[in-house]
Amino acid sequence: MVTEVRAISDLMINEQIRDKEVRLIGSDGEQLGIMSAKEAMKLAEEAELDLVKIAPNAKPPVCKIIDYGKYRYELARKEKEAKKKQKIVEVKEIRLSPNIEENDLNTKMNNARKFLTKGNKVKITLRFRGREMAHMQASKHILDDIATALADVAVVEKPSKVEGRSISMILAEKR
Repeated sequence: MVTEVRAISDLMINEQIRDKEVRLIGSDGEQLGIMSAKEAMKLAEEAELDLVKIAPNAKPPVCKIIDYGKYRYELARKEKEAKKKQKIVEVKEIRLSPNIEENDLNTKMNNARKFLTKGNKVKITLRFRGREMAHMQASKHILDDIATALADVAVVEKPSKVEGRSISMILAEKR
């Protein structure tokens, strides 16, 4: 039996539990009712297991009689399994200038299409320099053209918006 005081993240075990009364769950999952923390600790020692506070915010807090090492291992395994299943969505950025030529624009759109089919989001940024700043709204049609050209694979998640010296919009994969 583990009697030294250890805690993974914020789990309290054995002597760390200082509440007056706790709701106790037995080692095989049955409800043992509300009792003092000392009584619960005594029951855990008799079963040669640990008393672990699993729901500290409940009124009264919920404690369970379990093998702490095994419990910690199970939590770590569940966490690892959840991590495997999640997909990290990256935001890829494509930068354009307002005087981009047709073929260059097609190349950029093909790259955007490739990123979108892989499940990433695409941020398309139209950057302005010097005198180009005076004609920002006239160049906005480039972003609109890209959105319509990629409409078969993408939806506009964030419409075009002026941010300092650039206009940007975010496209996401169509579901």
